[in-house]
Amino acid sequence: MVYHNNVTYIVLTGFPNLKSIKIQFFLLLFFIYCVTLFGNLFIVVLFHLSKTLQSPMYLFITQLSLFDIILSTNILPNLLYIILHDGLHDGCTMSLDRCIIQFSFFAHAEVSECFLLTVMSYDRYLAISKPLHYNSIINQSSCIKSVIAIWLLGFKMALIDSISLCSLYYCGPNTINHFFCDFEPILELSCSDTSWLHVQTYVIGFFCVVAPFIIIVISYIYIVLTILKIKTITGRQKAFSTCSSHLTTVCIFYGTLTAVYLFPTKGQLDILSKVLSLFYTVIIPLINPITYTFRNKDFRNAIEKIKSYVK
Repeated sequence: MVYHNNVTYIVLTGFPNLKSIKIQFFLLLFFIYCVTLFGNLFIVVLFHLSKTLQSPMYLFITQLSLFDIILSTNILPNLLYIILHDGLHDGCTMSLDRCIIQFSFFAHAEVSECFLLTVMSYDRYLAISKPLHYNSIINQSSCIKSVIAIWLLGFKMALIDSISLCSLYYCGPNTINHFFCDFEPILELSCSDTSWLHVQTYVIGFFCVVAPFIIIVISYIYIVLTILKIKTITGRQKAFSTCSSHLTTVCIFYGTLTAVYLFPTKGQLDILSKVLSLFYTVIIPLINPITYTFRNKDFRNAIEKIKSYVK
C-alpha cells in the first residue's frame, strides 16, 4: 500500500503511565464497548422486527447505529490492547498500512454521520414545518437513495484522504502520541510537502462538516420558528419532543468535533485532546442508542410488544 518508506510501523502511545488504574480503565472501556455493541445492534434488530418502527426517521436512526458500531469497533479493541500492554511495551505497534486503514474506517464513519445527521435534520424540518408535504417528499424510495448516497459519499471522502496519505513519503519519527491513527498525527510523520494536502483537507472539511452543520442550523431555525407559532404549550412540547433526541446528538457530536479540530491543544494539554477524542469515538456511540430508545415512545412500545411475544 505504501512503498519505499523508512517508516514501516507506527507506535501508538495511547494513555501512558496509567499505572494503578490500568485495570480499572481497561474494564471500564471493555464494558462500554460491550454495551455500545449491544445497544446499537439492538436498535438495528428492533427496527427489522417491529412494524411500528418502519418509518424514515427510524431507518436513519438504524444507519446511525451502524456507523457507531463501525466507529467503536475500529477504535476500541485496539485501544484496549494498548491499555493492556501499557508499561510492558512502548505503546502499541501497527504497520503503516494498517494505521492508514484504521483512519479510513474512522473517516468513513465520521463523515457519513455528518451527512446522516443533516438528512435527519431535514426530515425533522419537513415533519414539523411542512407536515402536509412530508409523505410526498420523504418516502421509501427517497430514504433508500439517501442512505446509499450517504454511505457512498462517506466512502469516497475517506478514500480521497487515504490515497493522499499513501502518496506521501514517511521518514520518521514513527511515534503517534494518540490512541488511534488520526489524519493530522499521520501527516506529521511525513517528510513530503503536505501544503497541498492541507488545502485539500480544508475543502473536504468544509464540504463534509461545515456545510452539513450550516444546513442543520438553518433547519432548526425554521423548526423553532414553526414551534413558536403553535399556540398551546402541549403542542409545542409534542413538536419539540420529536426532534429533541436528534438535537442532543448534534450538539454533543459537533461540540466535541469543534473542540478537537478547530481548537487543537499542544504540549501539556495533549491529554485534553485525547479525552475529547475519547468522548466522540467511544462515549457518543454509547450515548446514541440510550438517547433514541429510552426517550422515544415508539421504541419503548416496540420493546414491550416484543416482550409480550417472548412471554
